[in-house]
Amino acid sequence: MPLPRSPSASEAAAISQDPLFKAVDVQDVPVVLSVSPKVALQFPDELLADAAAVAARMEAATGAEMYVLGDTTYGSCCVDEVAAEHAGAEAVLHYGPACLSPCRKLPVLHIFGQQPLDIERCTEAFRELYPDRQSRVVVLSDVIYAHAMGKLEQQLCPEYPNIVFSRVVCGDSPGPTPPGEVRQFGRQFPVEALGGLQDCAMFYVGAEGLALTSFMLTWNRCLFSSFDPATGCGRHETLNVNRALMRRLYLVERARDARVVGILVGTLGVAGYLTVLQHLRELLRRAGKRSYTLAVGKPNPAKLANFLEVDIFVLVACAQNTLLDSSEFYRPIVTPYELELACNPAREWTGNYFTDFRDLLPGACAHVDLPPALSAAEALPDVSLITGEMRAAHLCDPPAPHLPPSTALACRDQTRALAEISPAASFLESRSWRGLEQQLGQTPVSKAVQGRRGIAIAYEDEGREHS
Repeated sequence: MPLPRSPSASEAAAISQDPLFKAVDVQDVPVVLSVSPKVALQFPDELLADAAAVAARMEAATGAEMYVLGDTTYGSCCVDEVAAEHAGAEAVLHYGPACLSPCRKLPVLHIFGQQPLDIERCTEAFRELYPDRQSRVVVLSDVIYAHAMGKLEQQLCPEYPNIVFSRVVCGDSPGPTPPGEVRQFGRQFPVEALGGLQDCAMFYVGAEGLALTSFMLTWNRCLFSSFDPATGCGRHETLNVNRALMRRLYLVERARDARVVGILVGTLGVAGYLTVLQHLRELLRRAGKRSYTLAVGKPNPAKLANFLEVDIFVLVACAQNTLLDSSEFYRPIVTPYELELACNPAREWTGNYFTDFRDLLPGACAHVDLPPALSAAEALPDVSLITGEMRAAHLCDPPAPHLPPSTALACRDQTRALAEISPAASFLESRSWRGLEQQLGQTPVSKAVQGRRGIAIAYEDEGREHS
């Protein structure tokens, strides 16, 4: 297939002015399309109705071959690199709300869209929430309102000298974050002039959702307020952060009691997910717990109820989707950080909460090395706060290298033959019903006979049987 031509000036202008193509760097849209023969267009469910029209306009303007990605493998906020690679795409255009997690392979251009924001009403709400003009406030926004933050900054900065506006950044920075700046969740803002983040307030422009919850748990020492453009109302956030953290710490205690842990793969595109999977396996192995890695797509109670032998699940996902409400699930679901609190004796609760699993990896800001293994005699006794039973609170020695960590050898029947079993197999043996049994050699052989006819509600021979 020949390389696509570059769009003309008029075509590029038409693309950049279309509301569906508004992005942080709109001028990059024609560039990305002109250098990539195959491009994947990823849409959330609410925008799929416009996918065909957008793809047709893109192909007509650039000559590149477009593939529409719908029904993403995991959350729609994450870039679905796996589906894009199945189509052979060399770049991805991601439409709609995004978690801005860095991707592993493909170049990505985020196109957030531009939802309307009443600047005057938002300014009035800010003045009502912060009557003190010397208030130190950091302004955050949902990505769909990032386009209007410049106008809001022009309105508020003359009145509030200690106000800081965050800006949206996509991808990882080439170097370390400069001192005195915060770069997290795809937002970057300076805090050195404010004297640090601990004494600042946070003003969020956007609707209530996972992004705001993640911000509040991570920066839990800051007082939050928000302005919802859909309703035009501003408010002080009433989410009881302490109560939410107490709920998360209860799940940490459940993780300490667990013996079998299921590692749920909630992303295949966020950079570092393979490293954190290996990190969690090693952590659980050292803690003496059995682990199984499960890829079930979007988790729901029906899917996870099939794994009754698992005591607790840990979800490896982006910073927004990792905080999954597991109240309706048969087993609780924790985050990688909560599992580290449960299994790493060197990590203590300091009041800081991390929803981005990349912060736990070696070299990151919140990494804590595992302490050396202790013998059972040297370990301090630990009692479960839930069951009241004694449990091991120390790291075990690594298992023998010739045996996998999740298997063991046992005698099978009276033949004294060695069979390899796992915790899942042991749990299956304890069940009263284990599925259909073949019973080879125990069932007499008979000729084929005609079965019942009809439908389940009324077979043809049911009337004769009851007469």
